Amino acid sequence: MNAHTPPRRRRLAGASALVAAGVLTALTVPSAALAAEGDTTIDLYNVNDFHGRIAQSISKDSAGAPAPRDGDAAGAATLAGALEQLRGADPSTSAFVSSGDNIGGSTFESFIQDDQPTIDVLNQMDLSVSAIGNHELDKGQDDLRDRVIGGQGEGVRAAQWDYVSANILDSATGEPAFQPYSIQEISGKRVGFIGATVDLVGQGLVAPDGIAGLEMGDITTEVNKVAAQLTDGDTANDEADVLVLLVHDGAESPAEVAPGDDSDFARAVHGVTPKVSAILSAHTHQTYAYSVVPTGGTVARPVIQTGSYGFNLGHVELTVAADGTVTAATPENLRLVDGTYTPDPAVQTTVDAAVQEADRLGAVELGTVDRDLQRAVQSNGSENRGGESTLGNFVAEVQRDQTQRQGSQIAFMNPGGLRADIASGAVTYKEAAVVQPFANTLVVLDLTGDQIRRALEQQWQPSTASRPFLKLGVSEGFSYTYDPLATAGERITGMTLDGDPIASDRTYKVTVNSFLATGGDNFAAFKDAAAKQDSGTVDLEAQVQYFRAHPTVAVQEDQRAVGVRVSEAPAGGFGPGDDVRIDLSSLTFSNAADQGGTVSVSAGGQELASAEVDTTVVDTTDEQGRATLAFTVPGTPAADTEPTAVPTAAARAAAPTATTDQPLVLTLPNGQTVTLAVTVPVETAVEPEPGTGEPTDPGTPGPGLPGSGDTDGDGSAGGADGAGTGVVDADRPDAARGDLAFTGADLVFPGIAAGVLLLAGAVALVLARRKRAVEDGPVLTD
Repeated sequence: MNAHTPPRRRRLAGASALVAAGVLTALTVPSAALAAEGDTTIDLYNVNDFHGRIAQSISKDSAGAPAPRDGDAAGAATLAGALEQLRGADPSTSAFVSSGDNIGGSTFESFIQDDQPTIDVLNQMDLSVSAIGNHELDKGQDDLRDRVIGGQGEGVRAAQWDYVSANILDSATGEPAFQPYSIQEISGKRVGFIGATVDLVGQGLVAPDGIAGLEMGDITTEVNKVAAQLTDGDTANDEADVLVLLVHDGAESPAEVAPGDDSDFARAVHGVTPKVSAILSAHTHQTYAYSVVPTGGTVARPVIQTGSYGFNLGHVELTVAADGTVTAATPENLRLVDGTYTPDPAVQTTVDAAVQEADRLGAVELGTVDRDLQRAVQSNGSENRGGESTLGNFVAEVQRDQTQRQGSQIAFMNPGGLRADIASGAVTYKEAAVVQPFANTLVVLDLTGDQIRRALEQQWQPSTASRPFLKLGVSEGFSYTYDPLATAGERITGMTLDGDPIASDRTYKVTVNSFLATGGDNFAAFKDAAAKQDSGTVDLEAQVQYFRAHPTVAVQEDQRAVGVRVSEAPAGGFGPGDDVRIDLSSLTFSNAADQGGTVSVSAGGQELASAEVDTTVVDTTDEQGRATLAFTVPGTPAADTEPTAVPTAAARAAAPTATTDQPLVLTLPNGQTVTLAVTVPVETAVEPEPGTGEPTDPGTPGPGLPGSGDTDGDGSAGGADGAGTGVVDADRPDAARGDLAFTGADLVFPGIAAGVLLLAGAVALVLARRKRAVEDGPVLTD
């Protein structure tokens, strides 16, 4: 048996020859009832992504009547009652199994007690075997082995089921690091459950430090190895009559995966040996049940996923003929949230006790919020980890605020670390805790501006990732712009901190949680930090302390990232008569009301175009809030130029006319402004220089001009170091954030005069923020 895996107490656990030689004696059980003479029926009931949803949570309509929807939880007691009813008086003809993520990402009732209540209720339901999901490793491999499986620790009751994965490998040996399979006796047949796990490393789904020494094998390859071993006829090894794959990976939609799909899951569906008679999947929280004939096979096998949280119970019926041939009925998902099944009293008692303890621990009121703090949503109302959210930005600001002692200037928050919303009004400890249930510590990194840019580029995930885009929450004062259609590595077009451009070679103090700090979610730029300082503060503790310092929170709804694409300018820049098109996106949140309205573009105070904002939600990304602005640069081209030629900026500035080159300024419906590093000539009043009566050079800010970055009057725009970047000083105290109102004019000159916003030849923007003072300090206004 695997040296890392203790023997199970009630089951026949598969000990793979891939790990150690040896033979196990089969557990003797009564003969199964036969569906027909010579045939044996095996019923499999399964869940996936239960995530500690032990208490019932069912949506209601406007009248208060139950109106279940995907994402609701039937509760452990109802799940147990359904299993009792469906499995009947002879449970030996069936099994209850899971495809992983039983624990982790749990609701407060389970989370606050280290998921012990979830382990307890699944033990009561006689769970037989489960794949290892990524959330089983939230606290690292040692916690899974020693506490969850091994039962070590005061008051800990171990899982009584087998945890299996064939493709989590020991880096040193290449062998499975956990039990790769488990054999269960069902209806008198030896059923081999082979486990597999989504690519933890390639997709960055768990903190790398927690899985140090492990590597991921290809699901199809590793499963086929184990399947061959279990059916090779060698009596020195375990043999199975039936093979079932429990895989913690799944399809991105309910549609049947096509053979040409290059995802790991699609390759497994079609490429895992036909000896495997059913595939029970997970991870993507999708609901599907269909059958597929695998490559090289002749019999269709079921492929099923139940959604998540115990909303459905999966059912797969297999029939083993006298000659050993295995066939399957059409798989089905049985709905648990509509009152069909009677809750089990014993399991309900366990749940009630857990809820009572959680209520005691979580009843403390921390503070209030003036409106809902929400995650981004898809068009169907489900969570969208690709969208900017008020909750993500708020949590990032909390973490920046709580690491100021370490010098933090900027903070980022991964969307997958946000597991619940916060409703307006009073916020309790429980409500705060369920938002971030992973107990990550906050880490302050030394990152250059270029490393920050690379981290933002990594929001666009690798093609192998389960989600194409992950939107980082951003703390107050930091803004960036991007071109959604640019090539990889060139999408981020501008970044500012408190209105000052970020310098690529300057070092900033950046706070992230410990998951991101080690490269989680494919954010490798954070892992490359020159220095890391673990604050020792857990994310939940930071939120509690923030509410104590700021008991009344005004939720901010400014956009901290805006997408923009400007039509290509002629040689010498835009001039009179030129047509300009600006395509905008990410102007609104996906779940906040009253965001519609008009966006406009102006130059020198003259409005050039306006358009209504389309607030239609765009799934998987942050592109909702779109608009197109088109206008012709006012004025008449100079008569002494060729019709196609455009006067240069210098020529226009020197001409005896009242025109100057002015940046384009966008005004969003909420009053927020965005200044583009693109200019057009417009008529403006020329003011004389004080004391001379002569006009100043309109393209050069004078000493101390707001936004110029010239604090000492020497015109360097770089303060004492004379760098000319206009970047906030790394040693600047937080008080310097102050109550300054950053306007469009404040941000023009660093972008134009210093010339630091043109990155990779793309158009850059800076976002202007208005700040106001409240009882506990400066916050952002709408």
